[in-house]
Amino acid sequence: MTSIAATTAPPRARKVAGRRQWIGLLYVAPAVALVVVFFLIPLGMTAWMSLHNWPLMGEHFYIGLGNYVAILRDTRFWNALRFTAYYTVIVTIAIFVVAFPLALFVERPRPLTNLYRTMFFMPAVVGFASASLLWSWLLNVDSGLFSPAAYDLGLIDRKFNLLATFQPAFWSIIAMVVWKVAGFTMIILMAGLQSIPQDLQEAAVIDGAGPFARFRAITLPLMRRTLALALILSVAGSILAFDQFYIILRGGPRNQTLTAVYWIFNQSFVSFKLGYGAALSMVLLVVLVALSLVQLWLLRKPEGLD
Repeated sequence: MTSIAATTAPPRARKVAGRRQWIGLLYVAPAVALVVVFFLIPLGMTAWMSLHNWPLMGEHFYIGLGNYVAILRDTRFWNALRFTAYYTVIVTIAIFVVAFPLALFVERPRPLTNLYRTMFFMPAVVGFASASLLWSWLLNVDSGLFSPAAYDLGLIDRKFNLLATFQPAFWSIIAMVVWKVAGFTMIILMAGLQSIPQDLQEAAVIDGAGPFARFRAITLPLMRRTLALALILSVAGSILAFDQFYIILRGGPRNQTLTAVYWIFNQSFVSFKLGYGAALSMVLLVVLVALSLVQLWLLRKPEGLD
């Protein structure tokens, strides 16, 4: 109908409509330019590099799918990808377990609500590198806080190095990430909770629905898009985890906390195999896109739910 109306409109009206379209294109042009310059062009260059043997020094040459064939035999990468998947599942669950109750707590105005929101969100403004350096000191066995404080309080017989073995080191990283990210996820979930019409909740209370029934029948269905956004951000950030494992653990203990991005960094900027690192990056990109599509499908809006 719009196209028919545009063709039958007077010439002056068509001219005005065309001018508005060009103005709209001018408004979005900076965003399009940023996407092209900082995403599409680097993506194309990475894909091109992945088809070459590309050392840091010297001449590169085309090898086709050779790097991708080498990935199939790279057991260290698959172990790193397996550990990354394990870390992603654990940390995502931990973030939501902490963030959702916080969002429910600060959703409604009450005394000191703004203070609570600020306190919970403040760690999110700290960069991951800075947070990792902070927790690297907190976890230090001699000059840190946790182990010396527990020893001074008599909770342990001797100072315990939390980073010496896998389990304490892994859960220390989980605690750091939850402390850092839960406030940001809380804000996203709080916005979703506040978008739910209060009339629906009041009607459910009048009908005799309890808190759990209202949460299951009203809150969760109407928060599908919000949950999808928070879940995708959490999963994508977890799969791309690097700073905390590099700064605090250096992949240790015994290379048990090597993530996929850490291995890409190692191959690209330690071994200087830039072509192989680019191929690993393309594989990780495919994994990220596939997981995001699966999450969007699982959390899609049910038919008939407005």
